[in-house]
Amino acid sequence: MRLFRGLRPVRRASAVRDLVAGVTLAATDIPQVLGYTKIAGTPVVTGLYTLLLPLVAFAAFGSSRYLVVAADSASAAILAGGVGEMALPGEARYAALAGMVALMTAGFLLLVRVLRLGFIADFLSRTVLMGFLTGVGFQVGIGVLGGMLGVAVRSHRPVMQLVEVARGLPRASLPTIAVSVAVLGVVLGLRRVAPRFPASLLVVMGAIAASAMLDFAGHGVATIGPVMGGLPHLTLPRVEWREMVALAGVSASCAVMILTQSAATARVYGARHHEDIYENDELLGLAAANAVAAVSGTFVVNGSPTQTAMAQGAGASSQLAQMTTAAVVAVVLAFFTGPLKFLPQCVLSALVFLVAMSLIDLRGLAGIRLESTQEFALAVATAVVVVGIGVEQGIVLAMIVSLLRVVHHSYHPDSGVLVPDGQGSWVVTPVGAGVVTEPGLVVYRFGASLFYANAGRFMQEMTCLVGRMPSAVRWIVVDAEAMTNVDYSAARVVMELKKNLTDAGVELAFARVSWSLQADFDRHHLTEVIGATRIFHRLHDAMKMFAWLPKE
Repeated sequence: MRLFRGLRPVRRASAVRDLVAGVTLAATDIPQVLGYTKIAGTPVVTGLYTLLLPLVAFAAFGSSRYLVVAADSASAAILAGGVGEMALPGEARYAALAGMVALMTAGFLLLVRVLRLGFIADFLSRTVLMGFLTGVGFQVGIGVLGGMLGVAVRSHRPVMQLVEVARGLPRASLPTIAVSVAVLGVVLGLRRVAPRFPASLLVVMGAIAASAMLDFAGHGVATIGPVMGGLPHLTLPRVEWREMVALAGVSASCAVMILTQSAATARVYGARHHEDIYENDELLGLAAANAVAAVSGTFVVNGSPTQTAMAQGAGASSQLAQMTTAAVVAVVLAFFTGPLKFLPQCVLSALVFLVAMSLIDLRGLAGIRLESTQEFALAVATAVVVVGIGVEQGIVLAMIVSLLRVVHHSYHPDSGVLVPDGQGSWVVTPVGAGVVTEPGLVVYRFGASLFYANAGRFMQEMTCLVGRMPSAVRWIVVDAEAMTNVDYSAARVVMELKKNLTDAGVELAFARVSWSLQADFDRHHLTEVIGATRIFHRLHDAMKMFAWLPKE
């Protein structure tokens, strides 16, 4: 393992560009992570902490030169959904529970690394992930409406939050609404005319200055109040054992989201810049980042696509940019947290609302609907579960649905009989009694590996091909091109099928058998049962042998 792989080698020309990019990233990222604390339910200063030691830890142990690891809306929402049921935001116990979630998440990520289970990230399909993030967008957006309007909201459930906001509208604070609308207008306007300008930073600085000069707090606009300055104190979060057990599900959900989102982001930028990504080192870096987040008093951190894109847009080419961001944040924590007490809470709510809207991908969902109504339904169902039940349950559903789709495809593979089309190619005809490739021969294609769950279907279709008049079929050749392996249970089914076909006077053969499938045949004694002369590497060889046989 090489430390600071994502930073070395340091070259003078790129180093200057990275230093500038790091300062720019700090300017655009600080307001964003302050907003994420509103999602997570933690003190504002903890957002700054996510841009400090976690960035250094990932730079030290990770492998990606481009991935930015800090606070993230999705993982913050999962945290709040689980911890919010156990303590009230703002309490010392809530902060301790949030820290323990980060520490346990680091443990889960480290376990995944030790067991080499990083491939789990591939099982969360893009479809359900889009539905999950859309649901998170709606949940987070609804959750900050009260703050934008100056209406007190106590419920943690989006539907009830909407009800409370609707009931509280007559008592809404007009000055608060005016500030929120101004924030939305300025940020959206600057994004349109100057996309690279740090609009959020300008809004935060402007709001702080206006609040201090015009006494926003005295006019009914709530401010965040005094913010503790200085660098974080390193300490382990203290929680009881029973609380750790209760937090296991939340931590596992965070680990899944971090694993999936970080892996996808690192791969995208690694491919774009021809960078080798070492998944085990990525997991170690993510685990280290969450571990130091826990001991430095903040919450779970994640590889953020938006913040990575910000760093890229600013010209970052290595983790030196992220280290520079951490240095800027350290300076802010040491000397400039005092003015934050004037920052209106509705400003953070408005910034979070914009983040939430960016997560809602209605255009992407519409594209899925045009291509696959089933996948669209899965995405929408995932979003509904997130909004109606909870973020943690949504990520669990997303994982289960993604895995079930894999199992469904393996259980119901594309299968059929290969029939010549008269032009030198094959067409696949659905399985049925009397369907043959040519008189006396059936070439049956099974489009998946053969395992215990789909072996019964395999035998049922093969039996159907023989039909009630087995004398019409002399050979059945299984086109095993897509059959990469066979397990113990399926091998016993094939043995039984071989016996039944032999009793009916039908020969069973396999063609296009790969080396891995041949190894399984040897291990499960299928080579002996079927016969080595009935196992072919090419379909052409099987067809040729059938043609040589005497016709009855």
